[in-house]
Amino acid sequence: MQRRAIGIAAVLAVALSTACGDTSSTALGPPAATGIHKIRHVIMIVQENRSFDSYFGTYPGADGIPMRHGRPALCVPDPAHHTCVRPYHDTALVNAGGPHTAGAAATDINRGRMNGFVVAAERTSAGCLRSGNPNDPNCSLSRARPDVMGYHTAAELPLYWSLAHHYVLQDHMFAPGRGWSLPSHLYGVSGWSALCTTASPLSCRTDLSSPNSGSTTPRGAPYRWTDITYLLHRDHVSWGYFVSAGGRPDCPSGAMTCRAVHQSAGTPGIWNPLPRFATVQADHQVGNVQDVSRFFTDARRGTLPAVSWVVPNERSSEHPPSSVANGQGWVAKLVHAVMQSPDWKSTAIFVTWDDWGGFYDHVAPPQVDAFGYGLRVPGLVISPYARRGFVDHQVLSFDAYLKFIEDDFLGGQRLDPATDGRPDSRPTVRENVPILGNLVRDFNFG
Repeated sequence: MQRRAIGIAAVLAVALSTACGDTSSTALGPPAATGIHKIRHVIMIVQENRSFDSYFGTYPGADGIPMRHGRPALCVPDPAHHTCVRPYHDTALVNAGGPHTAGAAATDINRGRMNGFVVAAERTSAGCLRSGNPNDPNCSLSRARPDVMGYHTAAELPLYWSLAHHYVLQDHMFAPGRGWSLPSHLYGVSGWSALCTTASPLSCRTDLSSPNSGSTTPRGAPYRWTDITYLLHRDHVSWGYFVSAGGRPDCPSGAMTCRAVHQSAGTPGIWNPLPRFATVQADHQVGNVQDVSRFFTDARRGTLPAVSWVVPNERSSEHPPSSVANGQGWVAKLVHAVMQSPDWKSTAIFVTWDDWGGFYDHVAPPQVDAFGYGLRVPGLVISPYARRGFVDHQVLSFDAYLKFIEDDFLGGQRLDPATDGRPDSRPTVRENVPILGNLVRDFNFG
C-alpha cells in the first residue's frame, strides 16, 4: 500500500509541476509542428469495467448523477426486494459490479429509461468467484445486494480526480458497442467487432457476443477485417501494443470458466487481440506486441512509438473484483514514466475504461448504427497541451482515438473500405459519423 501511495503522490506532484510547463520549441532546427501535429506520441491506456457515474458521478461541472437538495434524485427499481435503490457513495475499493453482455446492456438501458441495472445484476447467477472466472461478462459477483448503484469520489479515486482537475475529463465518452471487453478492444484497434466466416474480409459481420468464435477462418487469425496498424505500417508510422504480464481474463478454449491463465505479450486474448489480426500477421508486425517493460524502457530513453496501447493484467485492471487502488497505482506508474520521459513534451495520453461493467449510469447512449454506442465510460486526456481543468461535453467513443491518430499521422485517411485499399464489409465508417466529436478540442496548441 505504501509503494502504491508513493506512486500516486509522485504523479500528482509531477502533474502540478508540468501543468504549465514550457512546451515551446527551440529557435534552431526544422520548422516547428503546428496544431495536432505537435503530438508525436499518442498513448491509449485502457482499464476495465467502470461507468462514468460510478467514477465521476459527483465531479463538479460534469454531467453526473442528477441531484436534488444534495441527494440523488432518482431511485432504480429493485423488484427482488420490492423497493428501489438510489445511487450511494461506495467507499469500498473492491466492487462486484454486474453483468455486461449485450443483453445486460439492453436491460440496463431499458429503452432509454436507464433503470435496469439492479434487475440485471439480480438476474445473474451468483458464485462467479467459485466458478473460476469473475471476468465472465455474464457475471455478477456474490453479494447480498448488488453494488451496481454505488459511486466513488476523490476519496477513493485521488489520482483520477486530480488528473481530471489538472487536465481534461470527458463526460460523454461512450463505449463503442453494447457489449463486453473483447468487442470494445477490437473497436479500439480497428473500429469494428465482427465474426468472419471465411478468410475474406468481406465475410465478416458485426458481432458483439463471440467475435472470436469463427470455426472456418484460418487458424490463429479470426480477425480478417482491416485494423489501424495496417494503415500505420503502410505509412511507416511506428506503433506498439504493450501487455502487462500476469493474470489473464479469458480461457484458452473460449470457455467462460477455467483455472487462472497467465497473460503475456505472447498470449493473444480478450485484452490482447492484435496478434490474431490477419493484417498484423501478414505485415510481420506481431513483434510490435510486447511486454510492458519495453514501454517503460522506451519512455525512459525517449523512443516511444508514435502510437501505443497499454493494457493491464487482471490485478491492475480495476475489473471486479480487482481493487480500484491497484488500478490507480498501475496508471500512476505509467503516467509518471511518460511525464519523466524526453517524449512528454510531444505526447497525448488518453485513459479510458473498456465497458461499463454493469455499473449505473444515467445517460442513455446515442444510436449511431444498429450496434452502438454502448454505455458511458470515463475518459481522461493528459498532455502538456491539454486544456486545464476542462470538462469536455462532446459525444465521443473509441472511434475518436482512431480519428485522432488518422488525422495526426495518416493525413486523415479513415478505416474506410472504399478508400483504404483493403475492402471489408464493415457497415459504418465510425470515424465519420456526424455525432462524433473531435479530440482536438481538448488541446490548446496555441
